[in-house]
Amino acid sequence: PVRTIPPDASYEPKWDGFRSICFRDGDQVELGSRNERPMTRYFPELVAAVAAELPRRCVIDGEIVVATDHGLDFEALQQRIHPADSRVRMLAAKTPASFIAFDLLALGDDDYTRRPFSERRAALAGALGSGPSFHVTPATTDIDTARRWFDEFEGAGLDGVIAKPLALTYQPDKRVMFKIKHERTADCVV
Repeated sequence: PVRTIPPDASYEPKWDGFRSICFRDGDQVELGSRNERPMTRYFPELVAAVAAELPRRCVIDGEIVVATDHGLDFEALQQRIHPADSRVRMLAAKTPASFIAFDLLALGDDDYTRRPFSERRAALAGALGSGPSFHVTPATTDIDTARRWFDEFEGAGLDGVIAKPLALTYQPDKRVMFKIKHERTADCVV
């Protein structure tokens, strides 16, 4: 975490959801947490959407969110982690989740993890359309736009802004990007 937005990076909103990696190999789909916990059974609507919205073979890093008319609803998202399959399916219909993609780790037979972020981002944008369930996160290299996002998106349930160095390779389990989060006090944001 850092207090100010650093220069010379790619900037994107910091989503308030469950970090997840989506694996697709033909008809096989797995959603996993960043701690490698299985999440597939909790989001059947995303599994169903993969066939229509993702390339046949890919690994995509992103965030699962529940969006409402009032912004992101983390509480509704937490309710999805439930032992009863009937409740999970009911909530999937009532409060469907979306997947916000922010990194491409593999496409077809190509491993993208050793490529710089700028290449991975371009390939991600080219590989994913904008379907109803899977979205590519907005990104910019303009620091003024990043500052505006930081100020304007807070009320929508976003946590702040992420800054990623353009030459950075994918490094799992390492804190190599910069998180600029809203600081909260008991009654206000400072």
